[in-house]
Amino acid sequence: MTREQRTVLAIAVLASFVSFLDGTVVNVALPAISGELGGGLSTQQWVVDAYLVTLGAFILVAGSLSDVFGRVVVLRVGLIGFGVTSLAIAAAPTAEFLIVARALQGVTGALLVPSSLALITSTFRGPAQARAIGIWTGATTVAMIAGPLIGGVFVDTLSWRLVFLVNVAPIAVTMWLLARLGHRDHRRPGARVDIVGAVLCAAGLGGVVFALIEQPNLGWASPVIWIPGLVGAAAFLGFLVRQRLARDPMMPLDLFRARNFWAGNLATVFLYAALSLNGFVVSVYLQQGAGLSATLAGLASLPSTILMILLSSRMGALAGRYGPRLFMTVGPLVMAVGSILLLSVGDDFDYWTQVLPGIIVFGLGLTATVSPLTAAVLGAIESERSGIASAVNNAVSRVAGLLAIAAVSAVVGGSLDLDGFHRAAIVTAALMVLGGLASFLGIRNRLSRPV
Repeated sequence: MTREQRTVLAIAVLASFVSFLDGTVVNVALPAISGELGGGLSTQQWVVDAYLVTLGAFILVAGSLSDVFGRVVVLRVGLIGFGVTSLAIAAAPTAEFLIVARALQGVTGALLVPSSLALITSTFRGPAQARAIGIWTGATTVAMIAGPLIGGVFVDTLSWRLVFLVNVAPIAVTMWLLARLGHRDHRRPGARVDIVGAVLCAAGLGGVVFALIEQPNLGWASPVIWIPGLVGAAAFLGFLVRQRLARDPMMPLDLFRARNFWAGNLATVFLYAALSLNGFVVSVYLQQGAGLSATLAGLASLPSTILMILLSSRMGALAGRYGPRLFMTVGPLVMAVGSILLLSVGDDFDYWTQVLPGIIVFGLGLTATVSPLTAAVLGAIESERSGIASAVNNAVSRVAGLLAIAAVSAVVGGSLDLDGFHRAAIVTAALMVLGGLASFLGIRNRLSRPV
């Protein structure tokens, strides 16, 4: 690996780490946030989903912005904006202010992931690319899993507000590495940004999510619920039509003609919905239901983090050698077993016998899945379109997580008690099985990259 390649990989990992970390570090802080600023489960859902709505909607715009202005420029703007909005969240005087700031943070976070992954796919080739994607995926997935641990320590020892400032150091290091890189930026001639598509996508996701989160309070019969829900569904349908007809779409639908791309994204929907549901429910229940401190609730996911650190690079290399289908089929099924093991959690709570076995099994399945999934999706598309391909896949994963969190109240029955926790574990397992089936039926090994 050359010096430039090492620097590019470090930049990609750190920039994406910031975005992924902030998406999950908040989970363990939710009880403390609602305790200080008010609100129950609905407010907790909005703190998470306000970030995911804008992240999912604008991550597609970010792919187009990278083509128009260059990946390095977009990364710099995203890093600066992410830092500023993090400061605003840390200083939030009310829940409403925090939710708005989280939404703005999602916009800036959307600028980070597609550009960073596109830097990898344009710098590495062949088996080296598969290994680099494995390292990137492992590091960013560790951010997702380690977030609750970092957040728990901050909540218990300092303040939930400082949870949102943990990204200051990686932002500073990434900015320094970008300055050292001296990388020639890539711009696509004639590229444009689809503003109408962005508005339709944001309105569609926002309307549907609002209806899902607030319906337990008002009921589906309330016009305050069904009108935004219908408008959101219509707007998202309009977004898809716009992408079919636009000259320079945010989400080129022709990408889905590649078998591994559409199959990989279908698997992504199920897998990331399950991951988001599991992360939210476990973090909140271990505190509010089992009575653990924020730090201990965060430590619950540590075994999965260790497995990701040790094995992700290796899994990426194996997927590059043998193909992703086996890993993407078996991995989710193993995670489903890990979820089912959480059904042993009872009123006489014991982490070591009731939670740890499921966490370890879940972590093994996760480690076997994420690197091959990313490699399969991006490997199906020519390298010149890697930016938009990664943006689409990341948008799919964020939207899947967004809808899963929005549906938490319906899944757990309105209250995250022990029965609700068990229902969430069953739904998580079912989603994982669907992800494994989608991979088995859809993914094909050793498909050559288009030229």
